[in-house]
Amino acid sequence: MMDLRLIREDLQRVKTGVEAKGVTVDWDRIVDLDLRRRDLLGRADGLRARQNTASDEIAALIRDKKDASVLIASMKEIKKEIEALDTPLKEIEQSLHDMLLAIPNLPHESVPIGGEAANRVVRSWGDTPKFDFQPRSHVDLARDLDILDFERAVKLSGAGFVLYKGAGARLERALLNFMLDLHTAEHGFQEVFPPFLVNSATMTGTGQLPKMAEDMYQCVGEDYWLIPTAEVPVTNMFRDEILRDEDLPVYYAAYTACFRREAGSYGKETRGMIRVHQFNKVEMVKFVRPETSYQELESLVANAETVLQRLGLPYRVLELASGDLSFAAAKCYDLEAFASGENRWLEVSSCSNFEDFQARRANIRFKGKNDKRPVLVHTLNGSGLALARTMIAILENYQQADGSVIVPEVLRPYMGGLERITRI
Repeated sequence: MMDLRLIREDLQRVKTGVEAKGVTVDWDRIVDLDLRRRDLLGRADGLRARQNTASDEIAALIRDKKDASVLIASMKEIKKEIEALDTPLKEIEQSLHDMLLAIPNLPHESVPIGGEAANRVVRSWGDTPKFDFQPRSHVDLARDLDILDFERAVKLSGAGFVLYKGAGARLERALLNFMLDLHTAEHGFQEVFPPFLVNSATMTGTGQLPKMAEDMYQCVGEDYWLIPTAEVPVTNMFRDEILRDEDLPVYYAAYTACFRREAGSYGKETRGMIRVHQFNKVEMVKFVRPETSYQELESLVANAETVLQRLGLPYRVLELASGDLSFAAAKCYDLEAFASGENRWLEVSSCSNFEDFQARRANIRFKGKNDKRPVLVHTLNGSGLALARTMIAILENYQQADGSVIVPEVLRPYMGGLERITRI
């Protein structure tokens, strides 16, 4: 959530940052609401000061057994004046709050300015596979191997869903277990398993609401939303809490299913598992001190890269430009794995620093040893990894001429030693 104090003190900087994300805001209305709010607060505070003074004077008169009726009548009038200010004050504060919720986080000063074309490839790893045959798509491979069933998934749910079968289901489970084991055993994350349904306050805390409501699934008649990512429940674990200085940093890793409407997807984007309404993902979430958050971001990206390296999947790291950043992110790196059958790079991880943006919305603070009052933490999250597109990359990069698929060595212990997926 945007800091109202920053808007007051450096409006031009805020305007520039928001414009870099391609968002239009009625700044005049925000400034006007803030001025009116402060005016009403000032008047109310002045009346309360008079009320306190009168209260002391009434107490003195009563103590001296003198007539206090005039002051008591004055107190009643002051109370009415204060109450008369409450209604417009609440309306203004609600309007201002709603407008602040719709303002995106500012891009970090290091972020390239521009749209998707301004994204920068920071580095790449691995060589794209070379085949002496025409590589096939994951859709054709999976259908022939009978490990993914798209047709029955459509019958069960509709387009944009996948039914995993046999070695396909086992490969999905192997990936989940491998990633969780890696992040908990080697990267210092504690595993949590959160609910997949959350309330509106939780969705608001991380920035999904109100801005992206149309992209989410809501349960009709109830205040429940299907989570788009584990980031939502895990980040909100500390909503309205004050952490101790010695608690930080906090690292959590979580598996969840993720649910997204993916409105507007079309053509090649909807083929197979490239863009689906439900997919599995392992998420990494961090709560850190502000002064370390960008160092923590680089570490988070490295953790996600380790997964791809252990799987032997060629990938590249993109630094996203301002116009391609998410609503809540101040800086973000996308990791894209190469998929040979698709002959393109597919995003499998997004690692973001939100600075104090989410913490302000969710009221997550910590009390440092030298802090007079609690301060906002910085939150970060990163996919470690999203499985649907990771599965695509494995099937298409490890495919063989006979239609079988080699199982990456690191996954074999999770698949009972299976080295190759073949048609049963």
